[in-house]
Amino acid sequence: MTDETAGARHFGEEGGLLSYGEYLHLDVLLAQQAPQSQKAESDLPAHDELLFITIHQVYELWFKLLLHELTTVRDLLLGAGRGDGDPDRERMWACRHLLRRAEQVEQVLIAQLPVLETMTPQDFLDFRSLLSPASGFQSVQFRELEFLSGLKDRAFLGRLRAATDEERARLEQRLEDPSLWDGFLAALAARGLAVGSDDEVQAALLTVARDRAAYGDLWDVAEGLLSHDELSAQWRALHATVVERQIGYKQGTGGSTGATYLRGRRDLRFFPLLWELRTAL
Repeated sequence: MTDETAGARHFGEEGGLLSYGEYLHLDVLLAQQAPQSQKAESDLPAHDELLFITIHQVYELWFKLLLHELTTVRDLLLGAGRGDGDPDRERMWACRHLLRRAEQVEQVLIAQLPVLETMTPQDFLDFRSLLSPASGFQSVQFRELEFLSGLKDRAFLGRLRAATDEERARLEQRLEDPSLWDGFLAALAARGLAVGSDDEVQAALLTVARDRAAYGDLWDVAEGLLSHDELSAQWRALHATVVERQIGYKQGTGGSTGATYLRGRRDLRFFPLLWELRTAL
């Protein structure tokens, strides 16, 4: 080893102020999986409860990222509508880019469900009774995603009795804030397309679809929104099937009707006019 090599600096080594574990707060993160069955009077905690907790915690992390990305898309589209900067370049490029990222994240959400399905109904019953009244129905971030995507239902605020004041404030804000669809309409209007009524929006969408040379960026964003809608529906449908496979039609631990409730939400649409466009083409 030469003196020059021995004295060479390597990126990130100066000072040693930050490690991988410190940056990710792994000591805190890996301490958050606390099975209820370990607290029960049993010498043998339920083996699959760690799987159940891990899957749902990872979902919440992905929900956090989706909220971050899709809120940014909404804001970029609204900015295009206000004429902030050049909507045809940087803003619309960023929208398409982030919608592609959201699509990949949602593919991961779907891919995680078969991992959960490796848990048998018998294994779930080993600890399910200990979860009550906790339920995935109570996920505030999931409701935020629905509200941001346009499925705004104030009734959920009354049903989320375990939500903190801060969580309720977030949901209230999502109810008041523009949705992704509002952002897209603003971007259409910024290009001189009328969006005052559903008929005008449908005509604008037909214009975009039939002239992709002029409106290719808007078409790409519309397709990205539709992918978000489609993948969300796929996740809801598969989730309902997984729940039915695990517990049949038992009542949910949080008081919902379980699989019956989930099946009732399978066919919801965030952007119905984008689906109707297919018929009009």
